[in-house]
Amino acid sequence: MSRILDRRILLLVVSFLTSLQSSKVLSEWKKCGDRECETAMSRVQATTDYVGPDCRYLNFKTGEEIMVYSKLSRKNENLWTGSKGKDFGYFPKDAVKVEEVFIVEEVEVLTKETDFLCLHGDKYAFE
Repeated sequence: MSRILDRRILLLVVSFLTSLQSSKVLSEWKKCGDRECETAMSRVQATTDYVGPDCRYLNFKTGEEIMVYSKLSRKNENLWTGSKGKDFGYFPKDAVKVEEVFIVEEVEVLTKETDFLCLHGDKYAFE
């Protein structure tokens, strides 16, 4: 009986730690094309296949086009945010090459808690 209880507690702890990791703030600042981060900054093309570590990340294959909407800054400058069709998420800037720049002057703004939640369809997922 105590072994079952120990396993349940361990499973609960692992689940809680995974939840904390997936909602972790990746940076407190980001650069955007406007203060609301709604304007596409650039169009990039994937130079490699990429599969992210969790649902906050954008998965893509070599050659796919991605629209970039923000770039994390200061603490974590290697991650950009973009969309591919209906999919949206973070990806490493080293996995893409810039094809076309739309915004030259970037605006630095504070990130929001919702920047680091998973977006499924039109709803945020709290893991």
